Amino acid sequence: MRWLALVATLALLTLGAADGGERLSIVVTPVVAYAPANVRVRAKVESNADNRSIQIVADSTEFYRSSEIQLDGDRAPRMTVVEFRNLPSGTYNVTAVLVGATSRTSAVRQIKVVNRVLE
Repeated sequence: MRWLALVATLALLTLGAADGGERLSIVVTPVVAYAPANVRVRAKVESNADNRSIQIVADSTEFYRSSEIQLDGDRAPRMTVVEFRNLPSGTYNVTAVLVGATSRTSAVRQIKVVNRVLE
């Protein structure tokens, strides 16, 4: 039961404000996974002619992976989805950085990838 409560709490912490007036929000799932893990990042970007690109990074002390997607200003899709496959165990900061011609905005969430315990 405590495991379920922990997962539910972490899930709530990973939710970005979907319509809170933010230029960028992200949702990362799952919050806790067994290695090697497939992690999906959904970045919601407010439509703006200034938007040029979005960079999404999964970073731990032992592993780094990133993806950068070009955006076509206010004609770009509002939702960008990136999947990082086969992440090894570790605590990851997942960061999305929205780069504009005159601005930069970021959002960060933390996830944990754990090793399976063999019994």
